[in-house]
Amino acid sequence: MAISGVKVKVYIKDTATGQVLGGQRGATLNRSAETLDATTKESDGWQENEAGIKSWGIDADGILVESNAAHDMLEEAFLNSTKVTAYMELPSGTKFEGECIIVDFPIEAPYDDLVTYSLTLTGSGKLEKIIADPFVG
Repeated sequence: MAISGVKVKVYIKDTATGQVLGGQRGATLNRSAETLDATTKESDGWQENEAGIKSWGIDADGILVESNAAHDMLEEAFLNSTKVTAYMELPSGTKFEGECIIVDFPIEAPYDDLVTYSLTLTGSGKLEKIIADPFVG
């Protein structure tokens, strides 16, 4: 079944609950793995590879909403160089969650448009996929 991107939200976790990232428009869950060259003389002239260290992060952007708990947590974490726990949630309730550092958090204030933000979170540790319980909700 196809998923509408407008229903996928980013949350910043406050203790046990998540606070939705206010004003969010776009979001990307980035996942990658380093490539390890496993080529030997027995590889018949073809390169062989193995997956190495994995990394992940979340990029998001939107309209700046000053009175938003998630933005407040991000501002505090950025100013204090502390980590946040963030997750991207699909409409099914499935979450991709982990601890992150904030590496980019600009605010753009154009003369003739709305004030916007963009956010780059880089994962610090494992990305967890938490499957929604189909019997809850």
